[in-house]
Formats: sequence, C-alpha cells, structure tokens
Amino acid sequence: MVMQIISDIHGSAADLRTAIDSFAAKKPDLLLLCGDFLNHGPRNDLPAGYDTKATAALLNEYKDKIICVRGNCDSEVDQMMLEFPCLNAYTTLFFPSARAETDSRTAVDVHTKTNCASGFVPNGRIFVHHGHLYDRPQLQKLLPAGTIVVSGHTHLTVLEEDGGLFYLNPGSISIPKCADGKTCALIETDAAGIKKILLCSIGGAELRSVEF
Repeated sequence: MVMQIISDIHGSAADLRTAIDSFAAKKPDLLLLCGDFLNHGPRNDLPAGYDTKATAALLNEYKDKIICVRGNCDSEVDQMMLEFPCLNAYTTLFFPSARAETDSRTAVDVHTKTNCASGFVPNGRIFVHHGHLYDRPQLQKLLPAGTIVVSGHTHLTVLEEDGGLFYLNPGSISIPKCADGKTCALIETDAAGIKKILLCSIGGAELRSVEF
C-alpha cells in the first residue's frame, strides 16, 4: 500500500494539483491529510494559486481515498464545502506488523542510511494529528513505543525518531517555512507492516527517506 501525506494546503488549488499529479504514477491507495485545507489563516500571506472553491472541488474528487484531521485553520463552514469528514482532532491507522515481532530489524538513519543506534521498529500504529494540540511529552505518555506520529502545522519538514516514537511532518505544499520548499510525503507498507517513509518535493523529487 502507498499513502501520500499532504498538509497545510491553505487553499492553494495549484499546489494541490501539482502534489497529486506528481505522484499519480505511484497510484496512492490513501490520501492522508494533516489539516488546514482551505483557509490561509491570519498569519500567512495568500499562497500562489489560492482558490478555496477549486481546492475543495479537487479534494472532493478524491474523497473515497481521503483520511484526514482538522487543522487550527479549519472550521465547521469548511465541512460544508468538503464531502468527507474533516473535523476530527486526530485519527489512528494500524497495519499489523511482523517487524515488531523481532528485535533483529533496525531502522535506517535518514541522513546516512545506515542502521540507527536507536533500533526503532514500527509497531504498525500511525497516529495522525495536525500538531497544535499535542506536544512530544504528551504524545510519549499517550502512545506506545514504535508509533509513527504524523503531523503538520509548523510548515517544517521532520523525519526523526525521539523517545521511542518516530515523527513525520511532511511540511506544507503551499507555504513552506524551511529550506526543503514545498513538500509532501509517502508511506509505503508491505505484508510485514510499515516499510518506508519518503519526504519529497511536490514535484516528485525524493529529498530524504527512512526504511524499516
């Protein structure tokens, strides 16, 4: 299975179209959205290609594949535009993991692509939230070790293990606040569970990855 992860669209229909079209060949089974769908928010400039109606229409084309959470810029009026439930604070996905049954498998470091000293092994659980309600100390109390935590909100890319959890932030496809630019991510699974995470530009270029 392939999941494409997109966050902080902020109403940019143009960037959303680029992000979807660039990965069409991979035929994602799910589109995982981390919030802030339509509105640019009071602290942001209008992104290029800002068109809330076109953004909503494009998202609705993929409603059967979308799993999402509510961002801090999303409200009840957005649900009137979107044909999928978009107001949940968090959601959890689970992929039964044979990798969690053995200590012989270790994670691959996202910078050197060698085995991590931490030996992080995913337990099959993916916890998704926008990023403004739970901080890392809270998440470490609430979630079991081996969980992959997916969030947006900061517009900064993150791909790292910390305290027994693995954190993925795909950045923003429209208003990036880091040197990686406009980004999204992919999660790949196989029969043994969660296999690989890739951080990519919305144009399709792979920036960093981690394998389990």
